[in-house]
Amino acid sequence: MQVTPPSSWIARHANLIPKPGPVLDLAAGNGRHTRYIKGLGYAVVAVDRDISGLADLAGDAQVEVITADLEGGAPWPLGTRRFAGIVVTNYLHRPLFPEIAAALQPGGVLIYETFGLGNERFGRPSNPDFLLQPGELLGFAQADGLVVRAYHCGEVAEPRPAVLQRMAAQRP
Repeated sequence: MQVTPPSSWIARHANLIPKPGPVLDLAAGNGRHTRYIKGLGYAVVAVDRDISGLADLAGDAQVEVITADLEGGAPWPLGTRRFAGIVVTNYLHRPLFPEIAAALQPGGVLIYETFGLGNERFGRPSNPDFLLQPGELLGFAQADGLVVRAYHCGEVAEPRPAVLQRMAAQRP
């Protein structure tokens, strides 16, 4: 299987996550960040509705794969579990913000990167329901008492032209 490289934002800020984890890769998709973070020595919990792209990780002692429809109205699939790090990329479901924040242990780091308003100029996603408003990630962090360590909002050229909001924030 060809592995897609991690987001440069995730790679730049993953070292902020306390070792040995665990790290939650939320909406893990094909697991590019699950594999990357596992390669850094962390235990990883990968959650997605479709886990077919994670099949090769079955039985890996460092990785727990959980099938969950995060938007289907079911309860938060992780209960009261806490994580040293949470990674979310290319995914936005605003009702999960409180659960994401609550799942971050003291000292834990949230690294979030997804599309922002203006991305419709470049293609998908273009529906405003899936695009962050300017400063929305900062507001989420502030509302949940997280300390922002890094933030970027704007156009990027790589890996493809897009408008992104990116944040690394830490639970005090």
